[in-house]
Amino acid sequence: MAFDKGFRRPRYCKFTAENVKEIDYKDLDTLKEYLTESGKIIPARVTGVKAKYQRQLTAAVKKARFLSLIQYCDAHER
Repeated sequence: MAFDKGFRRPRYCKFTAENVKEIDYKDLDTLKEYLTESGKIIPARVTGVKAKYQRQLTAAVKKARFLSLIQYCDAHER
């Protein structure tokens, strides 16, 4: 079988390009870029984030959720 891959743009790590040392849990705008509408963390294979920053991102999102800066899910917005 032949599969047409089509056009796929290269993914790059935004944090590497901006030379970020550590992801801050208080930077909600950046964290929300890596969350779905339902509040799930988007995987690195989709976003293109390197493994080092994906671990930091996951920890930052979980810390922000614990401190009620971000909701755990969208079910509470009704």
